[in-house]
Amino acid sequence: MTRPPDHPLGDRVTVTLHHLVDVLDEYADHLLRAEHGVTLSQYLFLAVLSDLDHPDVTTLARCLHVTKAAVSKRVGSFVAAGWVRTLSDPGHARRVVLELTPDGVALVRDAGRQLEEAFTSAFADVPQVDLTALHRDLTTVLVTMRSALAQHVPDSPLV
Repeated sequence: MTRPPDHPLGDRVTVTLHHLVDVLDEYADHLLRAEHGVTLSQYLFLAVLSDLDHPDVTTLARCLHVTKAAVSKRVGSFVAAGWVRTLSDPGHARRVVLELTPDGVALVRDAGRQLEEAFTSAFADVPQVDLTALHRDLTTVLVTMRSALAQHVPDSPLV
């Protein structure tokens, strides 16, 4: 079946970027499962947590773009695996804050380094792609889109 060039999934930058992210995610998920025994979803949970300063469940949920219930439901398995610890907030008796354990820190560090190396090595024989320039360009695109998002959704955790 031949589609007209202007169909919704045509050759457009937004579609190409989404497809690229899907491929990168599947590649990363496979690598993380094989090398570290975690899924990409688990890794992202831990990596986002590592970027935050003792967030509570609500803050982490907002940063992950999931519900508070979704984070609460997963925390126990991360604690049981030894990657996350829960702490009481002395200023708010009912508030529980989260932090990575040393094992969680090591997992995020080592898996992140391995993902970066794997993605970079995939381009070793592709000289027409300058990964440094691509990263710079994608960072510019990200900054521009975050600014546009802020105009439309000022309370987004992405801005």
